[in-house]
Amino acid sequence: MNKLVKVVAAVAVLASATFAADYTIKFSHVVSANTPKGKAADFFAKRVDELTGGKVEVIVFPSSQLYTDKAVMKALKMGNVQMAAPSFSKFTSLVPQLQLFDLPFLFRDTKHVHSVMDGEVGQAMKDLVTKKGFVALSYWDNGFKHLSSNKKALIAPSDAEGQKFRIMSSKVIEAQFLAVNANPQVLPFSEVYSALQHGVVDAAENPLSNFYTKKFLEVQTDLTLSSHGYLGYLVVMSKSFWKTVPDDLKPKIMQAMNEATEKNRELSAELEAGYLASIEAFAAKTGTLKIHRLSDAQKDAWRKATSVVYPEFYKVIGEDLIKKAQK
Repeated sequence: MNKLVKVVAAVAVLASATFAADYTIKFSHVVSANTPKGKAADFFAKRVDELTGGKVEVIVFPSSQLYTDKAVMKALKMGNVQMAAPSFSKFTSLVPQLQLFDLPFLFRDTKHVHSVMDGEVGQAMKDLVTKKGFVALSYWDNGFKHLSSNKKALIAPSDAEGQKFRIMSSKVIEAQFLAVNANPQVLPFSEVYSALQHGVVDAAENPLSNFYTKKFLEVQTDLTLSSHGYLGYLVVMSKSFWKTVPDDLKPKIMQAMNEATEKNRELSAELEAGYLASIEAFAAKTGTLKIHRLSDAQKDAWRKATSVVYPEFYKVIGEDLIKKAQK
């Protein structure tokens, strides 16, 4: 009997050794697994396994389980993780031109955003990031941002005056809120719910996916569907790790990434309507949240109030890049 147990154990060890991946990619991100980014990351992991025949394993760590977006940049450099998908603002100290995507009311719609990302401007940005020690793989969507508050409904730009807004670390976003006499405060994404709940900040800007999945709707009284800014992510790989991947596997990983990008865009579009419906249902059931839709005239007032920041960043971002993106 003991001999049989030993044989079974030996076979199990041999099997695990046979099927163990040659390369392991730890993919860290900060949002929930059921967001467009979270679902796309899981899809990417599945496709890498399929396309490489199990030679490359991707393990996804959502909801800041390993690192915040700020900390993950250092972790990538040190090799503690191999992939991440931080928001653009986390790269702007290295590549200030990426602040382009933070400019308020720059993009007309999602189609406009994708044309910029997939074109000359988007490639130029990726090249700049790659020169700084990361491999820039792809852009992922999280949708357009909207304004929310628990102090006062944000209908006119003057409504923002004096309100404390949680922002990502971005000079453009800071300037955007200063332009309407608000008080921008930088906080990690993982701290936003608590900060809103306890009045550390009054207001925020988020796409509907974050507003719903992170339950910000529980700690805000008013949501304004402003679509004033775009929030996206740049998926990056550790350059030192990428160098260790054999040339025959790299195209397969890139194929998985391209497919995941398409999946991300599909999910972002599909889930947007679903999130809004869920938020509207919550508002109707609880009565604690009011949803506001801006008229064209009201949106124009916000656009006029915030577009004054553009010239401030002509030298930092590049006036030519901004104008190419606008076209």
